Amino acid sequence: VMAGQVKHIKIFGGFVPDLTAMSLLSRVKAMNTDALLAAVADLMREHGVELVNSTAFLEPLLAGAGQLSSRAPNEAERKDLAFGYRMADAIAGLDIGQTIAVKHQARVAVEAMEGTDQTIGRAGYLAGEGVVIIKVAKPNQDMRFDVPIVGLATVQAMRVAGAKVLSLDAGRTLIFDREAFLASANEAGIAIVGRSR
Repeated sequence: VMAGQVKHIKIFGGFVPDLTAMSLLSRVKAMNTDALLAAVADLMREHGVELVNSTAFLEPLLAGAGQLSSRAPNEAERKDLAFGYRMADAIAGLDIGQTIAVKHQARVAVEAMEGTDQTIGRAGYLAGEGVVIIKVAKPNQDMRFDVPIVGLATVQAMRVAGAKVLSLDAGRTLIFDREAFLASANEAGIAIVGRSR
């Protein structure tokens, strides 16, 4: 089972590949998350190690569907969610990122290699209070790796940015420290919803 975070920017330096890694990199068609992790999974399989669904032992941590926080999104926020879902699904499908920020039905920020929390921070800087954050799984999410994750740090980034809504894909997003995560969101008046797909 794969667990933990791999910083995507590491492909630009910070590690020295051994012969096995060099062989693996020579097989990769693109330096995106799916291609790199699929190549690692293939290499492990060749050595007798079969990766399984990374949430196999964490199912209670998966986001449920519907309203997860005390506050539900208001009508304007629901319009922002509807506007953003199509784009969020598209960028995830292209393996660009898993998070998009929207405000007043305008795209504010799109995640790339920087990660969710930095994307939220950039959205707050650009658009100010009231940003809506949508975090999605890829349309064909390989549950063995790169499963979307949120936690207390995500809510803290939202609080600093003035973001007011967080949408997660139900059954395909892990929530770490759920009690603290929801308590912090409720205290800040942040609406959190699980989208059924």
